[in-house]
Formats: sequence, C-alpha cells, structure tokens
Amino acid sequence: MTGPVCKRCLLMELDGEYFKSIYKYIDSLPPEQKAGPGTYSRRLDICRECGELKNGICAQCGCFAEVRAAKKLMACPIGLWGREEESTEKEVYHG
Repeated sequence: MTGPVCKRCLLMELDGEYFKSIYKYIDSLPPEQKAGPGTYSRRLDICRECGELKNGICAQCGCFAEVRAAKKLMACPIGLWGREEESTEKEVYHG
C-alpha cells in the first residue's frame, strides 16, 4: 500500500480494489462462524478508537480488523473485545 498511513481507519474507509476481496471473504464465511451484526458493529467501533489500528490492520497481530471482528470466536489481541459467546467486551479504548 502506498500513500500516507491512515490511523484508526478501517478498510471500508480506504480506497482500493484490493480491499473488495476482503469483503468478499467476509461475505463467504459460513453463518455459524459470523458474529452477529450488533457484535460486528461494536467491535469495529472499538477498533476505530484503538491506536493500534493503521490502514485497517491491527498493529498488534497483523490481521485485517474487519475480518477478525466478523468471526464470532475471535477476540481482540489486547483484550478490548472478546469472543461473541463470552460477552466480555470492554469499554472503548481511548489510547
């Protein structure tokens, strides 16, 4: 990726054809593996506030934030939100 780093931006906020493949992947996840819409939205809101998000990628683990947030059994690598079934989401990080 070229251009300036977009801190606290998700892929959906960046321009580029490459990122469309990420959303195709998310759409192709089996329903039983996907987080619910409310969980997904809350997770992305938390990621947007986190200082570790750069160009849609988590600097802690290297994942695409939207992909990690879309999977119900995934958790934030620094503990800001948990697996959907655990219901351990914390307040928004203001780092």
